[in-house]
Amino acid sequence: MISLRTHAISLAAVFLALAIGVALGSGLLSDTVLSGLQDDKTELQQQIDSLTGERNALNEKLAAAADFDAQMAPRILAGNMRDKSVVLFRTPEANDDDVEALVRLVGQAGGTVSGTIGLTSQFVEAHAAEKLLSVVNSPIVPAGAQLNTRTVDQGSQAGDLLGISLLISKDPRARPVDEAARETVLTTLRDAGFVTFGAERIGAADTALVVTGGALGDDAGNQGSTVARFTAGLAQHGSGTALVGRDGSASGTAAIAVTRADAALNNAYSTVDDINRESGRITAVLALGDLLAGGKPGQYGVGPGASAVTVPQ
Repeated sequence: MISLRTHAISLAAVFLALAIGVALGSGLLSDTVLSGLQDDKTELQQQIDSLTGERNALNEKLAAAADFDAQMAPRILAGNMRDKSVVLFRTPEANDDDVEALVRLVGQAGGTVSGTIGLTSQFVEAHAAEKLLSVVNSPIVPAGAQLNTRTVDQGSQAGDLLGISLLISKDPRARPVDEAARETVLTTLRDAGFVTFGAERIGAADTALVVTGGALGDDAGNQGSTVARFTAGLAQHGSGTALVGRDGSASGTAAIAVTRADAALNNAYSTVDDINRESGRITAVLALGDLLAGGKPGQYGVGPGASAVTVPQ
């Protein structure tokens, strides 16, 4: 008979052999897996290097195109806004570089900026709608003027009031708003926390340019709609109004997206959705010049709803 000792030794030998086999097998497998991973890593690195090179080449081409646009802008815009003016509104998310570039390009087009007015966060937020409406409908409306009664939302009525106060009518028989009345409107809105502006005098203008940012977040509520309807209120006055923004401004609930989805707004003023590029900024000024010349509002840029990349010549 097999003794207990012999049986124990046999079991120990089996387990020892099994352990040795597992160790040898796992080592061989590890070497194979490691080798495969190293090959994959090398291939991925080559792909990354190739894509990085392509990206750098594209960035160089884009930079060259932007430089070309900047150098050509004075020729493209020459006389486009000669002896005409624009009042510039900026929303809370507007980019400083965009605003500065647009002011520069208006000058290159022969025009002037009569003033820059900032719309505050309170202006575009829904919780302050009733307060804004009460201020707009207070006795600050210039004498002889009346707000449009067909639109009752805060954006439209605020745009209507500021259009009356700041934009020069195309009708030469219309009585212009005097400087004191214009200052009363602006100061009241500023003191109520709805607009901001600097120490310089803000004069009347032939056109209006509303500068916004890009895409809005999920928590933006109806901010885009407020800006779109504010622009429509302005567009009832003067000789042309444009709403311009960055990439993303024609998507989601952003102001240009709201405009392009609404036929009435679409036909009231022009939009440009790519002013983060020099070509889009040039298009914004061309759009104002086209409206001054009697053209119809157009939707320009590269985003959803754009009918052309720039103003047709």
